[in-house]
Amino acid sequence: MKQGLLTLALISGLLGCQSTHDDKAHSSTPTKASWSYTGSTGPAHWGDLSADYALARTGKHQSPIDISTARCARKDLPPMKVSYAPTSLEILNNGHTVEDDYHNGGSITVDGQAYKLAQFHFHSPSEHTIDGQHAPMEMHLVHKDAAGKLAVVGVMIREGRTNPELATLWQHMPTTAGRTEAVSGVNVNAAKLLPASLASYRYSGSLTTPPCSEQVDWMVLQQPIEASADQIAAFRQVISGNNRPTQPLNDRVVTASN
Repeated sequence: MKQGLLTLALISGLLGCQSTHDDKAHSSTPTKASWSYTGSTGPAHWGDLSADYALARTGKHQSPIDISTARCARKDLPPMKVSYAPTSLEILNNGHTVEDDYHNGGSITVDGQAYKLAQFHFHSPSEHTIDGQHAPMEMHLVHKDAAGKLAVVGVMIREGRTNPELATLWQHMPTTAGRTEAVSGVNVNAAKLLPASLASYRYSGSLTTPPCSEQVDWMVLQQPIEASADQIAAFRQVISGNNRPTQPLNDRVVTASN
């Protein structure tokens, strides 16, 4: 179901075992073992680095996954409702991703349940694949409800036109790991980073970074957004190869919703 630019590890991937960040949740819970995307601390070894990360090895509902569009169950589900508001820009490079901490900036409602947006961050290439194909980048918007349950919206980013909202983020993106830029007088609006259609592929998964906690609700939007070749290259100069390989679907069903 915690980071020039991009704390899920849903959330990092971004929370203790379920911290607020997909890279504080999707990157960095109070982490007891260092992890990375390469070598002896890379994804193949996460489950052995700490008992807290064991689900990375033993979990059966892990993320990301490959979404086979031909095998999706088709259901007429109530559409996801988005209510985001502009908030001040606070952007962090945590060494695993570039992340914007979103303060009091709104929520989504899924099946009648409200989830507050905590942060969003980026991966390159995409973590999820669609019919086996990566997108150049993927954005994860990490949400949490009042009971602490996580919901992550994944947005594929393909090469195309310059993205004005990403341009604002990229202008202030820290290039050094561990650095945060809180930019006075500059706002960001996550609503402007969404495509026109909110139709999604829904499934139950996990954080995509240690501790890889499960029971995270995922909504991967079917329609991508665009970023220019220069914008994608600028991100990759700061962070690249920060994608966990896709995981087995096992007994799960992916639902294609409206």
